Amino acid sequence: MQKRRLGRTDLLIAPLVLGGNVFGWTADEKTSFDLLDRFAGAGLNAIDTADAYSRWVPGNKGGESETIIGNWMKSRGNRDKVVIITKVGSDMGQGKRDLSAAYIEKAVEASLKRLQVDVIDLYLSHWPDPATPYEETLGAYQRLLEKGKIRYP
Repeated sequence: MQKRRLGRTDLLIAPLVLGGNVFGWTADEKTSFDLLDRFAGAGLNAIDTADAYSRWVPGNKGGESETIIGNWMKSRGNRDKVVIITKVGSDMGQGKRDLSAAYIEKAVEASLKRLQVDVIDLYLSHWPDPATPYEETLGAYQRLLEKGKIRYP
């Protein structure tokens, strides 16, 4: 499968990105592993998820999708073949969307743990947060880059 450069990054991805919002919601772990195996088997490599996936399901708290993806990568030993895109900023029980520096610093650690990785390839703001200045959010992303927690914001 021919890969393409993602924007101005050095990330090379297939022309189709798999959305992981169904993992832990309408797809249990076994079904999710099957979907991920078929996706990777077709030569595709980029997976989109978010810390909040699938918090909206009764009994879930968020992070279920990241956890399933992390378990899959660990079981398959394929982290070096997968581009992980995840997002921050959704209401995770704090009652608001949050892109404050303090929240981002905490949220990235939780995502890294659930994904079972040392670095997130592309870390995005899921929603705007009108209560937080852009400079604060961008400063938090810059510090994560410097610490090697994310490759690209």
